[in-house]
Amino acid sequence: MSEFPKEFLWGGAIAANQYEGAWLEDGKKPNVTDVLVGILSKDPGIAWNEETKKYEMKLNPEKVYLSHDAVDGYHRYKEDLKMMAEMGFNSFRTSIAWGRIFPNGDETEPNEAGLRFYDEFFDTLNKLGMAPVITLSHYETPLHLLTEYGGWSNPKLIEFWMRYVKTVFERFKGKVKIWLTFNEVNALFRMPFVAGGVLTIKNPKDPDSPLASTTKQDQWDAYHNLLVANALTVQACHSIDPESKIGCMMTASAIATYPYNCDPDNVLGALDVQRKSVFYMADPMCLGIIPSYLKSVWKEEKVTVHFTEEERKLIRENTVDLLSFSYYRSTTYEKGTNLKVDTGGVACKENPFLQDKAPQPWGWPVDPSGIRYTLNVLYDRYHLPLFIVENGIGLDESLNKEDTIEDDFRIHYIQKHLENVQKAIELDGVDCMGYLYWGPIDIVSAGTGEMKKRYGFVYVDRFNDGTGDLHRAKKKSFDYFKHVIETNGKEL
Repeated sequence: MSEFPKEFLWGGAIAANQYEGAWLEDGKKPNVTDVLVGILSKDPGIAWNEETKKYEMKLNPEKVYLSHDAVDGYHRYKEDLKMMAEMGFNSFRTSIAWGRIFPNGDETEPNEAGLRFYDEFFDTLNKLGMAPVITLSHYETPLHLLTEYGGWSNPKLIEFWMRYVKTVFERFKGKVKIWLTFNEVNALFRMPFVAGGVLTIKNPKDPDSPLASTTKQDQWDAYHNLLVANALTVQACHSIDPESKIGCMMTASAIATYPYNCDPDNVLGALDVQRKSVFYMADPMCLGIIPSYLKSVWKEEKVTVHFTEEERKLIRENTVDLLSFSYYRSTTYEKGTNLKVDTGGVACKENPFLQDKAPQPWGWPVDPSGIRYTLNVLYDRYHLPLFIVENGIGLDESLNKEDTIEDDFRIHYIQKHLENVQKAIELDGVDCMGYLYWGPIDIVSAGTGEMKKRYGFVYVDRFNDGTGDLHRAKKKSFDYFKHVIETNGKEL
């Protein structure tokens, strides 16, 4: 195989809520992930106040909320970004914490301290030769917008959102050339609290946790409002900074859902998983159409979803410039087997043909061919530039006597996945913009809220109980990925 395209973007990706910490510093107020130990948690740190008739933050004093301090990136990002530049990164993805700019989300004027922080962050990236790839919302909806308005099921959020995005588009014009709207927005129905920022306030005395109290109507209302907001965001970006590009971001592991066998029911079932996991959200954002099969879904779920002709026109005329996505694993579909979901995607039945087993306790299968399959399916369907903005492997690791980690399996994982990306580009003709490895520095796990699940090329000394001195140390994979970039992928 030859090297990757000359303009290929090499780098890494993180999220503000998993990296920065400083959760209440310089005017920032809580967001949805600040009240969760991990986004798969069933115990959110909010409670109904009978006196105020509102939900309020109420953290569990027995739990450690690692994201509140994270890995102290808010104060250490300059030294961290120098290490990323040392690897040769020419791009770097992070997010803007909405609550740093508009702390409650519904203010009319932004918080200057938050804008100034990202000014300096993006300046540092550009000076180091790394193009900022900036996600506008990475599971970071201000908590106030849920407790006061019910989240994205309320159309008022469109107004608040547009005030936020126009503010950052204007402030960072020329500094940021690639924007992404909502991170893994197609996870709306499996993680509504964080992916959709949805909280039912119509029945506050529901004995279940607020995470379980969202109704299907609430979620579909959020779907409607998010699609309108996405189109308006694309329109605003193109108007304010015509030189920049804006894309959507999908969790796309579910694309690699294979029929367990040639039973037609399993083939159709696998297609249904792709539709309900990815296409239902990507089709409007990339093609400008609301899928026709949703009519039967809405009828089955007894919900009412109505797009006006003006909204349909808006969505049709303001599609994204690129499709970015995460890929971690594949699965197989067999009728009668329950689907499970987590931050890695969907899981149904174990694939007997996958022989590569990761030495980690989280049980994610390793399928490098799945990333090639996903690239092909998405490119054949949308004919848009594709951008891999998350792919990586979390491992349980400890430093050795030399203050490093021999993470050979991570090297193996990256090598095999990049080989398949290379084949998709060279043999299949897929237009793939770049590869941003997820978690180039150890950060707090989104799903489980722990430090034990480490993805980085750079180790951070912090542990699940909150201890650790936060010093950084290079792993073996640091030099490996540096060499990959130096050879533009010719030597994997």
